[in-house]
Amino acid sequence: MHVARRTLLCALAGSAALGAAGPPSAAAEDRAGGGSGAAAALARLLPRHRSQVTFRSVPRRGGADVFRVSGGPGTLLVEGSTPAVQLTGFHWYLRHTAHAHFSWNGAQTALPDRLPGVRTPLAKAANVAHRFVLNDTNDGYAGPYRGWDYWEREIDVLALHGFNEVLVYAGADAVYHRTFAEFGYSDAELREWLPGPAHQPWWLLQNMASFGGPLSPALLDRRAALARRIVRRLRELGMTPVLPGYFGTVPPGFARRNPGARTVPQGDWGGFRRPDWLDPRTAHFGRVARTFYRVQQELFGASPMYKMDLLHEGGDPGNVPVGAAARAVEKALRTAHPHATWAILGWQTNPRREIVDAVDRSRMLILDGLSDHYANVTDRETDWAGTPYAFGSIWNFGGHTAMGANTRDWAALYDRWRTKKGSALHGIALMPEAADNNPAALALFADLPWTDGPVDLRSWFEQWPRYRYGAADAHAVRAWDVLRRTAYGTSRTDGWSEPADSLFAARPDLAVTHAAAWSPRQLRYDAGEFERALPELLAVTPALRRSTAYRYDLLDVTRQCVANRARLLLPRLKAAYDAGDRARFHGLTREWLGWMSLLEQAVATDGDHLLGRWIADARAWGTTGAERDRLEYDAVSLLTTWGPRASADRGKLHDYANREWSGLVGGLYRLRWKTYFTSLDTALATHRKPKPVDWFTLEDRWTRDHPAFPTKPSGDIVRIARTVAAKL
Repeated sequence: MHVARRTLLCALAGSAALGAAGPPSAAAEDRAGGGSGAAAALARLLPRHRSQVTFRSVPRRGGADVFRVSGGPGTLLVEGSTPAVQLTGFHWYLRHTAHAHFSWNGAQTALPDRLPGVRTPLAKAANVAHRFVLNDTNDGYAGPYRGWDYWEREIDVLALHGFNEVLVYAGADAVYHRTFAEFGYSDAELREWLPGPAHQPWWLLQNMASFGGPLSPALLDRRAALARRIVRRLRELGMTPVLPGYFGTVPPGFARRNPGARTVPQGDWGGFRRPDWLDPRTAHFGRVARTFYRVQQELFGASPMYKMDLLHEGGDPGNVPVGAAARAVEKALRTAHPHATWAILGWQTNPRREIVDAVDRSRMLILDGLSDHYANVTDRETDWAGTPYAFGSIWNFGGHTAMGANTRDWAALYDRWRTKKGSALHGIALMPEAADNNPAALALFADLPWTDGPVDLRSWFEQWPRYRYGAADAHAVRAWDVLRRTAYGTSRTDGWSEPADSLFAARPDLAVTHAAAWSPRQLRYDAGEFERALPELLAVTPALRRSTAYRYDLLDVTRQCVANRARLLLPRLKAAYDAGDRARFHGLTREWLGWMSLLEQAVATDGDHLLGRWIADARAWGTTGAERDRLEYDAVSLLTTWGPRASADRGKLHDYANREWSGLVGGLYRLRWKTYFTSLDTALATHRKPKPVDWFTLEDRWTRDHPAFPTKPSGDIVRIARTVAAKL
């Protein structure tokens, strides 16, 4: 979720690994050209090698997912307890034997015609049952208008990394629409109530409604169709689609239309009015919940896990006892799905003790968003009364492009917490607010359930570039050792789980320390030491620079080096301004804008760093010009003002989802800083105070009326990286 960075939210976890159905029989076997989920995925990912791999299903061992890879050159046998686990085993082989790799940021697939054999079989058993992935906010911050092409590859990548429980929020708008059509609301009223897709995660968290809408009937149908494809594919791979459960959100005026119903106003969240909460103890709640789960099952089938967070981020129970409400919410879930697990976020004071004391704790899973955040998180068994929980990380808030994660905490805590006497740690929960960033963090965190004992970070980061780029290279190893000690060497001891965001993306001020209101105030590592990684990456042997994985990493390090310069330059700008040194001030502002130009050029080389593509994705879902404009505003406003003035300013949501993308850096961000520097220069020339700038008005005008932006990447990141390295 998000808002106060320390408010975010995540999603669930779930049943051991299967979807609605159990695993294939142990005798089931498929060549990679066949029809099994794993074979079909391999045909998509490595079509040239599809006939060289046979997948076979085997039973779990002691309830744990297992895989085993064996065979000679070109005749591999991959055994696993589900198709997704088979893919995990195959990816383990790719990494550690064939030196290849898939990620959500680039891949390295320069493989020989004949896949190498395995001298000693690779065998692993998962040390936890729940391997959950995606945050509640992901559908907004990672791409609310992504289509099936994106989701098909994303699911394959998640399976390759060992995840078995995936949060699915797409299509929930259709469930609510059909549900409340049975409780006195018209089609138009409900489509007006539903927010645009970019803002729907916070509506599902009961934080807001309506903004970015209304939705068209065609859009509702298309989103439901996409959701059906997502859950179908997850089930084909033996993965659990984690669906939203019903906990009481209702449209305006529910009690008036349904006499006898009791609703509790929820006040405001981030400048938005929150939807009312229907008292779960009432018969009206029971009827709505039954309808909700029936409609949801008709659309998407049943799931063994549902995500619900009562009274999220300041929700008000009024005079409703929280424990009694939790029991009623649980009863409604059990009535519809008797064996389902209730997944709930562990964040701040969530879940309240009244909740865990009231429900069947054996069928609840807490997704701990604070495992690597605060140093005083020490005893989850006592805090949550022995409720099963998943060790979680939220290394990214709002989709910030900053590089880094608290990997030291993962190495120090996960195995220790899991193996201590009486441990209730039964899973992992990978919950950055937006996916598709920090590929090293994705790989390392995903390895935890398949690693015996603590992770040796020095050894892990030494091996990472070998399969990330395709072979051993001393320069790549040195580059990643620098990154291990800097961006990936941070720890929860300072009270943060995410890296600092970019000052180039901040509302201008000579004393600004962060762009998003709840981001770190300073870099959490030494910027000068970090810069040493760039020349090492540029020195990697040319034969290893061809992969999309290498080019992504070079872009990421280049971008971060440039972003870090802002924190060096800003104090100098302030000193020049305070001293009234106009010539010095002019020189520094030119340098500042010059770095922004280089940054714009760097991020323009990658398709996933293009605002133009984000906009094109949104517009593609519209069926009329007016709808396309509305969807574009929904998507772009999330990255800029987030909402109306009350939310942007009083709610402090402006720039919450800032990111260094082509179109934002060279567009809004450059416009803001040029406007600000002009104001300060005029003040120096006239010996007056600078005229205040109404930033929201500027931002909202730009959000609604901006130039067209490219949808295809341009430029050469190697050339740009060399330019940056020469200037550092």
